[in-house]
Amino acid sequence: MRDENPEPLSGVRRGPEVSAPGSGARFEGVRLATWNVNSLNARLPRVEEWLGYARPDVLCLQETKLADEAFPVMPFQALGYEVAFHGEGRWNGVAIASRVGIDDVVAGFSPLPEEGPVEARLLSASCGGVRVASLYVPNGRSVDSEHYQRKLEWLARVKQWMAECHQPGDPLALCGDFNIAPEDRDVYAPEKFVGATHVSRPEREALGELLRWGLTDGFRLLYGDDRLYTWWDYRAGDFHQGRGMRIDLLLLTEPLAKQVTWGLVDRNARKGKQPSDHAPVFLDIDV
Repeated sequence: MRDENPEPLSGVRRGPEVSAPGSGARFEGVRLATWNVNSLNARLPRVEEWLGYARPDVLCLQETKLADEAFPVMPFQALGYEVAFHGEGRWNGVAIASRVGIDDVVAGFSPLPEEGPVEARLLSASCGGVRVASLYVPNGRSVDSEHYQRKLEWLARVKQWMAECHQPGDPLALCGDFNIAPEDRDVYAPEKFVGATHVSRPEREALGELLRWGLTDGFRLLYGDDRLYTWWDYRAGDFHQGRGMRIDLLLLTEPLAKQVTWGLVDRNARKGKQPSDHAPVFLDIDV
């Protein structure tokens, strides 16, 4: 949910522009980022640090694991960001932080009450002329479980929501932890994941349906290499051994995709004290 104050937060300001490494010019478009922080309470100092040096215009967060009344609004305000958030406490939770305005906030698939149990996995808002959605796709656990079926059902609901509420010609970005590695090159050892979630054909087909609707994997417009991961298990030194997956995506409609100029998986944010198991990903878009 959005903060109760209906007026723009007084602390909002546009911060200094940041340059891509190796570039002498200032970037003057929109820097759009996504990060599964795996508990905002635990990761808040890391998030504040990252916002301070990366200066994204819009940051989509997943797995905040906070009830709305516990969301730390003030640290974001102090850095010049408005925030909208949709949480349920111990699990899930999504948020959007923006320093280019945040309006028309919708928690879930509809501004109207939804039927059945509702998990805090989707939040959308208009930020600087772009419709931005922060998504946290269910993990699925194992392909023989009811959790996997719910994952596929939730992805089908995303497809329906896209068809009902958006057009491929709209400036739209779906950002988040999709819990799907789009291709084998997005997994460190595909042979070890045969029969597992995140790489199964139905999951990849569900993601493919979103792409066929009119979305583009923005990161792959810039980089075609393998071994470019966004998630590494905490166990067994997977990060340092390069055993990861690329499951955090920024999917863009054509008006945004054609304006992508630069991007990065910030591995430095995965290092150090108490990191998330995900790294933030961002794209610079010349809008």
